[in-house]
Amino acid sequence: MTKPVLVVTSRYPKAVEDRIDRDFNARRNPNQSLFSQQQLLSAADGADALFITPADRLDSVFFQKVSSSVKIIATFSVGFEHIDLEAAARRKISVAYTPGINSDATADIAMLLLLGASRRAYEAQELVRTGSWKPLSPDMLLGWQVGGKVLGIFGMGRVGQAVARRARGFGMKIHYNNSSELPAEIAGDAIYHKDSSDLLRVSQFLSLHAPETPQTRHFLDSKTINLLPPGAIVVNTARGGLVVDEDLIGALKTGRIAAAGLDVFDGEPKLNPGYVALKNTFLLPHIGSATIETRTAMGMLALDNIDAVLDGRPAPTLIQS
Repeated sequence: MTKPVLVVTSRYPKAVEDRIDRDFNARRNPNQSLFSQQQLLSAADGADALFITPADRLDSVFFQKVSSSVKIIATFSVGFEHIDLEAAARRKISVAYTPGINSDATADIAMLLLLGASRRAYEAQELVRTGSWKPLSPDMLLGWQVGGKVLGIFGMGRVGQAVARRARGFGMKIHYNNSSELPAEIAGDAIYHKDSSDLLRVSQFLSLHAPETPQTRHFLDSKTINLLPPGAIVVNTARGGLVVDEDLIGALKTGRIAAAGLDVFDGEPKLNPGYVALKNTFLLPHIGSATIETRTAMGMLALDNIDAVLDGRPAPTLIQS
């Protein structure tokens, strides 16, 4: 039996690659680089499915031109703002994503960023790596303890809840804002703020976990930053678009915000160079889900969706069919 043709735009953990090679006739970019839109359209000619990542931007023009043979597009991500869903629906192309898998891995990174920012880990590591480490006086590299502090969580979905569980282990007090209040058995001792402004006013640490939508884009700007307690610490493992970069950079320069730990950036992989120039930033290259276990599970779920649609079966995590 002829294998379905699958356009694959990236590389995945070995178990996922083995399944692709076993079950599909895979088309890849021979240069092992990102497809341009035209290259992706050419590769999709006669293909049954596309397996993409957020680096692949599928706009309305793409869907106007894509081959009618394509039945499903599976994105290796929880977010799907890189896909024009309305345009996909007009072409009757199913779209799938990979929710509910990366919560623990991303929460681990959020705590790494929180601790790295609060304990000035970048500055400390720089001393060691540059050979500049000399005996430190007791007033040098003083950071901020997390125990007993209020952690405000903006967006209390799966990742936010996983961060709350971890932060409690460090003795932090959890406050949150969400589209709706969580049931008591899930929220535990976390304090709900219906108004995000009320959350900001008490958040000595603020961790962003909301999706990027027209309502949340640029949520953290000069106005909302000024609601935070002086010297607050900001963490973002959600989407770079939640933050107005120039406003956060300005607050970091003045000390209004003591430090920031960031794994996501607006326009990534490019980022505002102002972050790099600062000592009080702890920066990572969007590695929230980067464990073997998580990325293998995400890849397998994406392929499960593709298999199901091509076989005419209900798919586990379609955004739309």
